[in-house]
Amino acid sequence: MRRRTGFLALASVLVAASAAGAAVFVAGGPGTGAEGGSKDLPPATATVTRTDLVRSKTVDGKIDFAGRRAVKSAVGGTVTVAAREGVTVTRGQALYELDDKPVTLLYGPVPAFREMKEGDRGSDVLQLERNLVALGYGEGPRGETLYVDPRYDGATAAAVKRWQKTLNRVPTGKVGKGDVVFQPDRIKVASADAALADQVAPGDPVLTAASTKPVVRVELDQSDASLTAKGTKVEVTLPSGRTEPGRVTGTAEPDASGSPEGAGDPAPGDGITVEVTLDGGKPAAAGEDARATASVRFVSASRKDVLTVPVEAVVALRGENGGYGLQVVSGGTSRMVRVGTGMTADGKIEVRGAGIAEGTRVGTPGQ
Repeated sequence: MRRRTGFLALASVLVAASAAGAAVFVAGGPGTGAEGGSKDLPPATATVTRTDLVRSKTVDGKIDFAGRRAVKSAVGGTVTVAAREGVTVTRGQALYELDDKPVTLLYGPVPAFREMKEGDRGSDVLQLERNLVALGYGEGPRGETLYVDPRYDGATAAAVKRWQKTLNRVPTGKVGKGDVVFQPDRIKVASADAALADQVAPGDPVLTAASTKPVVRVELDQSDASLTAKGTKVEVTLPSGRTEPGRVTGTAEPDASGSPEGAGDPAPGDGITVEVTLDGGKPAAAGEDARATASVRFVSASRKDVLTVPVEAVVALRGENGGYGLQVVSGGTSRMVRVGTGMTADGKIEVRGAGIAEGTRVGTPGQ
């Protein structure tokens, strides 16, 4: 079954070559085989070359940032200070303001899902206390120390009050629902989804966040799904003209709001959004115009240091053994040599067989 599949695959290549105007040799008749000598010379010849074969596809892309996701309001209110698109927000800084109160970014994997107050316990309390210590509120004015654990006790409430005073908020010692947003690390504000004076309800998107890691985002067709595997190597030509190596690190598809979100398989007929990370990281994308187009070359397959000939040089052998051959030309005679075939790319095909070496002259169809 494998031999028949390979035959059909190469046959399709030969048919394509024929459709493009190249003649396809078919050798037949009794005695046609690996060593049949003849004085019949082909109309033209080509030389067997040793080279690398690369099958690739090049598409346009845009510089962006990885891990886009919506940040939604936990409570209803009026946007009094909108998020600023393009800025990087770090721990302790305000993402936006709702009803004249800052919504502060803190670090942690657990979302802020409730009001936190004295007597509460949980992993959200633990990560709140870690943030308070990191921001410098772990030590009180009389030397009292906040012990980081899952308990919201008096020391936690005292640290929260010290923090609230610096925010010009009433020092209640409680962290209200909607006062903070937990994210794994600092974020880049990819877009401001709620403008100044907008009324937002619980669950409404206020901004789209992304990591600060630059990526190149490209759109591929469903037929190119094989190129979306993590680790697929690419070559990115940046807007400045510099070329940087990279690799596929994730796929995404647009959500209902139009922002790419990490997701499963796209619906049939939809494009596949691919994130490519540059091997050089942030320095590789520094100074590049994010509004301009980058060119991304995907390598779907490659073969190093192989013998190749033009596709049209391959002869389909008739007879009980079938297979493929090359018409090897030497002096004023030629002979048919049976060959194995491999990968095709850019009009060339990999060949291997006894008597086939770099520099060997083989027959090709004439013009």
